[in-house]
Amino acid sequence: MPSIISASELTHAFGKGHLKKSVLCNVTLTLNPGEVVILEGPSGSGKTTLLTLLGALRSVQSGSLNAFGHELLGAKRSRLRQTRSQIGYIFQHHNLLTCLSAWENVSAALRLHPQIAKREYRARSVAILNAVGLSDKIDAYPDNLSGGQKQRVAIARALVSHPKLVLADEPTSSLDSQSGRDVVDIMQRLAREDGTTVLLVTHDNRILDVADRILHMEDGKLHK
Repeated sequence: MPSIISASELTHAFGKGHLKKSVLCNVTLTLNPGEVVILEGPSGSGKTTLLTLLGALRSVQSGSLNAFGHELLGAKRSRLRQTRSQIGYIFQHHNLLTCLSAWENVSAALRLHPQIAKREYRARSVAILNAVGLSDKIDAYPDNLSGGQKQRVAIARALVSHPKLVLADEPTSSLDSQSGRDVVDIMQRLAREDGTTVLLVTHDNRILDVADRILHMEDGKLHK
């Protein structure tokens, strides 16, 4: 089965001139359908930058990045938008909108998919919230949710459109051990059921057992 992401010799830098600083150096990586990959490494090693490139949130500067069969080096904005629509994102901080209820936060991800009718938004959102164990919090607002519950809403938002790839950046960093464990177990189970690939950036040694592969990044270089 072909890989869904294939990166070769990816190099990225911030700044210009004498202020230019390399953050990624010749990174080569493949992600295959249905696998859970953990990316670990010290702060400042380039993990988040790599994640934003793989997620088409940042333009490729040098090297090759093929996502879902399309090259992203030099890609137009429309191609980057199309790529992003196939990816679910889970951030270190849940980034929920406090003015929206749980199901409304989840449904916001469906707006990227014009083929999904608006009348289906609530049913789809409720179904995925039920799947992550929040059947009693469908209409609750973020201010009335615990940290673990908020992160479950964020996971539901990432998975509601059945993406091909989930990118998670330190999703357990602000959670206690039990909530963190629950979050990654839910992510693993739901992603596996859909055959979705998960790339999880973490410093949390407690969750390494969920991975099919563990990669290490240091000084902008990827070590397998």
